[in-house]
Amino acid sequence: MADKDFYKTLDVEKGASADEIKKAYRKLAMKYHPDQNKGDKKAEAKFKEISEAYDILKDDQKRSAYDRYGSAAFDGSMGGGFGGGARGPQGAGFGGGSFSDIFEDMFGDLMGGGARQRNGPMRGSDLQYNMDISLEDAYRGKEAKIKIPVNDTCDNCGGSGAEKGTSSTSCSTCGGIGRVRAQQGFFTIERTCPSCSGSGSVIKDPCRKCYGSGQVKKSKTLKVKIPPGIETGRRVRLVGEGEAGLRGGPRGDLYVMMNVRPHKLFERDHANLRCRVPITVTRAALGGEIEVPTIEGTRANVKIPAGTQTGQNFRLKGKGMSILNSKARGDMYIEIFVETPVNLSKKQQDLMKELADSMGDDRSANKNSPESSGFFKKIKEFWDDLSE
Repeated sequence: MADKDFYKTLDVEKGASADEIKKAYRKLAMKYHPDQNKGDKKAEAKFKEISEAYDILKDDQKRSAYDRYGSAAFDGSMGGGFGGGARGPQGAGFGGGSFSDIFEDMFGDLMGGGARQRNGPMRGSDLQYNMDISLEDAYRGKEAKIKIPVNDTCDNCGGSGAEKGTSSTSCSTCGGIGRVRAQQGFFTIERTCPSCSGSGSVIKDPCRKCYGSGQVKKSKTLKVKIPPGIETGRRVRLVGEGEAGLRGGPRGDLYVMMNVRPHKLFERDHANLRCRVPITVTRAALGGEIEVPTIEGTRANVKIPAGTQTGQNFRLKGKGMSILNSKARGDMYIEIFVETPVNLSKKQQDLMKELADSMGDDRSANKNSPESSGFFKKIKEFWDDLSE
């Protein structure tokens, strides 16, 4: 019998939540319900398919068995169980599954597969939280508060999943060991029990608060200590602040991933900072002193020599970013941009023309504009070579 894809039948992803599965089923059930399609055999057959799929996927234990063994776990075609007679919910057999499942079940324990026995304590899942911080915070470091949703231990049942005052009972299918055996030819295959999903116990009276899962959704506020010098892509680990473990297992960890936002003045280059500063033509020509900001919020004076050109850099040692896990700091580089004046008055234009006349043509040898005169000299030589 061909394996049925129940997820495809309901048009959901394999990792879909219970709410998503329920919503998809309701939508399809309304569309294909016999009352809406009287006399339509295809619609009736489709309705039966989606009902079968929903019956399996809405139940955590059945869904777990399906995810592991496929629909063969429910068609009874493979026999199995203890001596071939044990059955799961609704007479489900435990046969089927792919060759990789069989190989893993046969040799898993020999190759370190002992962790697959899930009836013991299980560590909770790790969580990740993405945090945006300013460049100033990355320089200084800070202590921030974050609020995260987590699966925490249910305070009503203490994580057991059973209603207060009751307890779980040993699974009758696997005898409480969480594993079942099936005979396939010459081999005896051992698999996770589909009735209890490997826990070894069954909850007859589920907790009304967590519905038998042993966990509830909660919001938790945590303090995160961000060290000075942190960079984008780095993470801060909070041990034991992840998801709660199952059956008394330890909690997972929380990883806070850092993203340092771009700054309006500074560009970061690891531990160094770069700041592009525009200056006037007259300041560049005559030289002088300019005042620039620093990341710690102070001001620094930079001497600009006469004749400074666009693209020249001036280094301020030790004025860059903090270095992670070090008392040292990077450097700050001031990149000069000489700004051409605009919106000149008539008087200013006349003064500029007078200055230009006094300096001479930039196409001839000119000590005031060596770059320009040198460039046009190379052009003349280039044209002379072409004419020969």
